Amino acid sequence: MKQQGILFVMTGASGVGKDTIRHAALPDIENLYFSISATTRQKRPGEVHGKQYYFHSKDEFQTMLSSDGLLEHAEYVGDYYGTPTKPVKDALARGEDVLLELELVGARKVKEKMPEAIMVFIAPPTLSELERRLRSRGTDSEEKIQKRIVRAREEIKAVKEFNYVIVNELLTKAVRDFKSIIYAERVKSKYITQQDIARFLKEL
Repeated sequence: MKQQGILFVMTGASGVGKDTIRHAALPDIENLYFSISATTRQKRPGEVHGKQYYFHSKDEFQTMLSSDGLLEHAEYVGDYYGTPTKPVKDALARGEDVLLELELVGARKVKEKMPEAIMVFIAPPTLSELERRLRSRGTDSEEKIQKRIVRAREEIKAVKEFNYVIVNELLTKAVRDFKSIIYAERVKSKYITQQDIARFLKEL
């Protein structure tokens, strides 16, 4: 019987560098499926439907929600985000590890439904640095930036709910830490199959 994959959930304040860490780490990690989220927010320059996100209208999002097609969903500063259920469960059943990149509310919902999920929090070195990064993106209004900062203060208070915390001060170290978490979880003894145990015993 094929071993079930491991579910990893990455969370952190907007602008903390989740996307950057993921893009840098994933090419070096085999057998890790990244689940693309659905959202109602507007596309940013360079983003493509089905690559960064599945971009939907609020009516389309509501249809997915009412048909039980989302593993979790959350509202974030006026926009909605959600994780399509089927691709995640299919990948885990195939034995692939899965990475979700979610807001805090969505991450908590996934943890409630799938308590075995490994929770990873990405934190900024300081709130002032986070604000600088948000401004440097040039994609949000002043009002939305202030909402994101207020939200970040609340999110950072939740770090104790997570299995791992990475402070993204130096990107190369943050990427290395993230990859180390994936590798460490994969070699934990609880993921050893009965076939592995039988093989070990046979060789004793």
